[in-house]
Amino acid sequence: MTAGPATTPAAVLLMGPTGSGKTALALDLARRWPIEIISVDSANVYRGMDVGTSKPTLAERAGVPHHLIDIRDPAEAYSAGEFRRDAVRLIAEIRARGRVPLLVGGTMLYFRALRSGLAALPPKDPAVRVRINERARELGWPALHAELARLDPVAASRIQPADGQRIQRALEVLEVTGRRLSDLHAATTPPPFATAAFALLPFERAELYARLDARFLDMLGHGLVDEVRTLHERGDLHAELPSLRAVGYRQIWQHLAGEYALADAIARGQRATRQLAKRQMTWLKAETGVQWIRSLADQELVMISGVIAQVADCGRSETLC
Repeated sequence: MTAGPATTPAAVLLMGPTGSGKTALALDLARRWPIEIISVDSANVYRGMDVGTSKPTLAERAGVPHHLIDIRDPAEAYSAGEFRRDAVRLIAEIRARGRVPLLVGGTMLYFRALRSGLAALPPKDPAVRVRINERARELGWPALHAELARLDPVAASRIQPADGQRIQRALEVLEVTGRRLSDLHAATTPPPFATAAFALLPFERAELYARLDARFLDMLGHGLVDEVRTLHERGDLHAELPSLRAVGYRQIWQHLAGEYALADAIARGQRATRQLAKRQMTWLKAETGVQWIRSLADQELVMISGVIAQVADCGRSETLC
């Protein structure tokens, strides 16, 4: 549980890798308790991206209040800082209504921003980014990752060698501020309330991966290619936008751009989804104060149900529990 001014948490967090069943569990809990769900998903914020994000359906959202879904156009960005600001505000508003904020998703950077705070980072510098991108085209992102490892080994250890977006940002911060990104992240302030964090992982890794492969094929059957084609045909979007770097969308976009055959794009999308789940599990294992839910059997849900009941019992209050 994140440290805060009170022992009773103000919000409950339900984390987990993609495909672990978080949405179904959250909706089941919402049938038992006065819950409002705050989405913690960097792709669910975008309108017109429904199939490939496994976004809760309109019927599900009609039955249970959901927040931070469909709040951005795919041409727009949405940052961890914006998420933290919005989530803090929503938690206070939901608690003021005497209801329980349940934050559900798999964007671990957002969860970390909420639980641990955010560093005071400089704004983007387009000129610096152009120079870094030019070097990346010449040397490759792995070479720039190696450079980052020499300059900021802590930040580099948390970034994959092919993750150009995050390598670029870490090098940009170094150049603009003269300080390491890891040092700036260490100087963060936690949120002004306590949270109770749970992680859902009811499947063995091999079973989860098999489920993810099957789910990707199911998305294709429900119109993922047509959904991405609609975005592609808008004419104002491009592959480097945060929205279109989302797993599945990136690979189908590349297919529509003529880079890959559909079968190759499908295989790449499935592989990227498995890699995403692996990264999410790695993040979760590094988080402190997280209680694990290993089964969806009722007896395994006693902990999270007990905490939700505790938050619900706080009732309406002018201060957060």
